[in-house]
Amino acid sequence: MKAIKTLAAALLAALCSAAAAQDFPTRPVRMIVPFAPGGPTDVAGRVIAQKLSEAWKQQVVVDNRAGAGGNIGMGLAANASPDGYTLLMVSSSFVVNPSLYAKIPYDPFTSFIPVSNVVASPNVFVAHPSVPVKTLQDVVALAQKDPKKLSIATPGVGTTPDLSAELFRMTTKIDLVRVPFGGAGPAVASVVGNQVPLGCVAMPPATPHIQGGRLRALAVTSAKRVAALPDAPTIVEAGFKGQEADTLQGLLVPAGTPRPVVAKIYGEVARMVAQPEFRERMTALGFEIVASKPEQFAAQVKEEVEKWGKVIRAAGIKAE
Repeated sequence: MKAIKTLAAALLAALCSAAAAQDFPTRPVRMIVPFAPGGPTDVAGRVIAQKLSEAWKQQVVVDNRAGAGGNIGMGLAANASPDGYTLLMVSSSFVVNPSLYAKIPYDPFTSFIPVSNVVASPNVFVAHPSVPVKTLQDVVALAQKDPKKLSIATPGVGTTPDLSAELFRMTTKIDLVRVPFGGAGPAVASVVGNQVPLGCVAMPPATPHIQGGRLRALAVTSAKRVAALPDAPTIVEAGFKGQEADTLQGLLVPAGTPRPVVAKIYGEVARMVAQPEFRERMTALGFEIVASKPEQFAAQVKEEVEKWGKVIRAAGIKAE
């Protein structure tokens, strides 16, 4: 009798959950972006929020909660009600921070349900046009000729562009001083202003400056060339294998969110990325369409936590 009651309760809960998903959302939805406005995650999040608002006829409001490399916003989302009305838009700091910080306010494997890695932004190595380099091989040669003179701007300690720059330095064994800034915008501005000669940043904030001739693209860290910068070689074409990396732009919800609601959110993402207008807009901004399924995104999180953890430990990088 007890087993029958338990089964009946489970069936009732499932039916209620499915019914709630059919009506979802019935009020505005909050999308937490754990960074300041203007960076790649904010740019991607605002485009996605706009599309979800149009589809659901409910406002999806972007809530920027910057600080501590994204930990403040991600911790806030981890403790939000698991009802689908709080979405979290993350970058690769989500998979990097577990190794970078001694303590973080979330568990990358249990605090959230991955919905989709919607788009990704490859990192791009850039130089100010006045610097006498046109390739990464030129950077190595210049560094060997004049040690301790070259520096490279990154969006912050432990970001994937920062780790890409460190991996390049470790691989080539050159004197290349990383200069971490408080975001992609300031890092790009420092190279455009020739305060720092080189940079490694996610593509979206750098692309307009490259296209406008204010920066020179040396290589992208994607596995294949990207449409927004067709003349920029890949990191492998530049002569450096095993250094492919990008900055994921993924959507998650708090653990415990009903599965039918998760499925409805993912279904809307799948429809969104199938729209030519969305794809063209994202591609022009320097993003690549991924639109992974929840289980694929979960596998990617596991893989990248391990991958970047090895780089961080090998380089001895710690967040202050």
